[in-house]
Amino acid sequence: MLRVAGAQDTWWEVLPEQARQLPVELAQVDAYLDDERFIAPWREVFADRLGRPSVPVETLLRLLYLKHRYQLGYETLCREVADSLSWRRFCRIPLTSPVPHPTTLIKLMRRGGAQTVEQLNTALLGKLVEDKLVRCGKLRIDTTVIEADIDHPTDADLLEHGVRKLGRLVRRIQAAGAARRTRFRDRSRSAGRRLKEISRTLRRRTGQALGEIDRLTGEIAIVARATLRDVAAVERNARRALGKQHSGRLTHLVGELAETVAGTRRLLEQTALRLAGIRTIPDRLVSLADPDARPIRKGKPQHPTQFGYTALVAEDERGFVVDHQVHRGNPPDAPQLVPSVERVTTLTGRPPGTVVADRGFGTAANDRA
Repeated sequence: MLRVAGAQDTWWEVLPEQARQLPVELAQVDAYLDDERFIAPWREVFADRLGRPSVPVETLLRLLYLKHRYQLGYETLCREVADSLSWRRFCRIPLTSPVPHPTTLIKLMRRGGAQTVEQLNTALLGKLVEDKLVRCGKLRIDTTVIEADIDHPTDADLLEHGVRKLGRLVRRIQAAGAARRTRFRDRSRSAGRRLKEISRTLRRRTGQALGEIDRLTGEIAIVARATLRDVAAVERNARRALGKQHSGRLTHLVGELAETVAGTRRLLEQTALRLAGIRTIPDRLVSLADPDARPIRKGKPQHPTQFGYTALVAEDERGFVVDHQVHRGNPPDAPQLVPSVERVTTLTGRPPGTVVADRGFGTAANDRA
């Protein structure tokens, strides 16, 4: 259930005036967030009358500001707010009430999703334009890589991860009461043993070692295929159980199992191509945990290949990010220039006087536009 504001706390009046005053920056942000446009996106997420009362939206917004302003994790954020009178007052948390738990904040953000965050960014930019803090007389545009939080991927490592994850999901599905009698052999140790052999082989750094690595990678692929055959029966019987019992947890587990099976099959296809001598594989999958991440080459000597996403960032002369787009893979820069300028023009009501970008955006079509 939506709760916009929390209860008023009279205990603040007991404190000395110096303890009740907010720092200048927090006072300005506090006044800025008292705008209905920052509350509106959350009205679509929560019901007006049904369910348990949510964390007050005014508190949630201020907690998120502190998190991003000081680059804090959820646990550190909650600990620091609980330990600071000024931060607690800024977040409008009564002295007699506990600070929201980190997992509560994580669930709220997951429930809001990327769409709510995008709406909050749009509302903030609209308010900045109204207050004439963003004018965009000059615009600087560039692309950069947002690296995914993953280890450097190899075919053997990814397949071993797929085998381990499938085994873990099958155990959880059977513990939930589905497919308990279905025969399944967990081959995680077998795949892990071969991965350790690859690690020892890499230390030799010889041509013979490379052939040994390919052989071990092929053996891990055989283990993965055998695991997929067993998982197919588990998935089939688990779906039958879903028809008899309505369990949200089991539905989620079966859906995650299906996604992991699809990802592991794709990894097997990639591995077969690489073992056949095809090193360049378009749209390569580099993580089961982050399936949208892709290998990106930007020509940097220190990091020839990065793994993640490409982001277009446009900022005005004062450093405000007035437009951003996140893309999977590494699309060309040039076609993104004009749409970005058009979005900024729509936002501010007038085109920028100067646009600065690097040579990747420099085409005759962009110059004419």
